[in-house]
Amino acid sequence: MSESTQKKASLKKEAKKEKKENMEKMEEMEKKITALEETVAKDKDDYLRLMAEFDNYRRRTSQEKLELVSMASTDTIKGLLPILDDCERALKVLLESNDSDAAKEGTELIYSKLMGYLKSKGLAVIEAMNQDFDTDLHEAVAQFPVEDEDKKGKIFDVVQTGYTLNGKVIRFAKVVVGI
Repeated sequence: MSESTQKKASLKKEAKKEKKENMEKMEEMEKKITALEETVAKDKDDYLRLMAEFDNYRRRTSQEKLELVSMASTDTIKGLLPILDDCERALKVLLESNDSDAAKEGTELIYSKLMGYLKSKGLAVIEAMNQDFDTDLHEAVAQFPVEDEDKKGKIFDVVQTGYTLNGKVIRFAKVVVGI
């Protein structure tokens, strides 16, 4: 073998060796790239989950704050309902008596101001008289036999007025139902 053939063979060997090393390096780099892509995808998924969890937390705490404020006003308004009942009774008694008109007007004024304030806070009276009995709004305290078929299942008398606060029942109307 001549020297130039040996050189060519040696160069071919080196080229093959270098090519093999380059291929190994390429495979190693591809493995690293794949591993990094998996890490990035996992980190992105974790980030998205964390953001969603934080958004849910923020929404939940905001809702809890609203409910807390609502519950505070609910307790206050529930405490005022007996006073409202007393005003209604006083008005009924005053209208039936021969007392002075000033007492009647004064009591009506107090009642209307109190009721107006409570209505502005979301309080609403549950209309019950001559309505169909509804267990979601009414509580039957007595049943009264009626002869007229149209009045059966209807509310005959309201013993205690019921109220809703922002659409939720805070006190059921206590009623007498015709049977």
